[in-house]
Amino acid sequence: MPLDQLPEPVAEAPGAQDPRREDPTAGGAPPPLPSRASGAAASAHRPHFRDGRVLLVDYDPKWPYLYQREADRIREALGEAALAVEHVGSTSVPGLAAKPCVDVLLVVADPADEDSYAPRLEAAGYALRHREPDFHEHRLFNGPDVNVNLHVFGAGSPEVGRMLMFRDRLRSDDADRALYQRTKLALAERAWREVQDYADAKSEVVEEILGRARAAAGRA
Repeated sequence: MPLDQLPEPVAEAPGAQDPRREDPTAGGAPPPLPSRASGAAASAHRPHFRDGRVLLVDYDPKWPYLYQREADRIREALGEAALAVEHVGSTSVPGLAAKPCVDVLLVVADPADEDSYAPRLEAAGYALRHREPDFHEHRLFNGPDVNVNLHVFGAGSPEVGRMLMFRDRLRSDDADRALYQRTKLALAERAWREVQDYADAKSEVVEEILGRARAAAGRA
């Protein structure tokens, strides 16, 4: 599912196995990772969602520096296996209110081939939280110290271009950035059963902005 509709990271229970490790009771298949967080244990990994409310904060000039630290860590860990690393999501747009969670896009050759990149990310401190094989083999890792969502997609995934187009449109168009901010702030005033419901409620405006971005690209 698109970035603005992705589930929140899932908290790891004490003593939980590596999700890529074989489960002898399931014929060697890796156990599925939950698609959305819920309950008290999960709240430790989503400090921007409390009591049904989504926490949005003003743009923080530190976010680009936090992203750069993660990008350097990822590139050092993966070397040439990191085909691209990009700052995405609301924290990548100067002036935009956001959940205090830095979203990072990592492009690899094949996200399904976890052995080619996941062990090195884990050695650098990242934790695999979510696996979505039916959506461009998306993988989600959490960062080792700051609140970071690391999204892994393949080089051929159309979601990569979609995420970057949305980011670039918000960076360059004042009206669409203001529209998106108004939408986020209004929705953050409401109570939600899950943060995913908040994300889903933004879908119409996200697609509207993407439509204008595609139209502008076609005229360029």
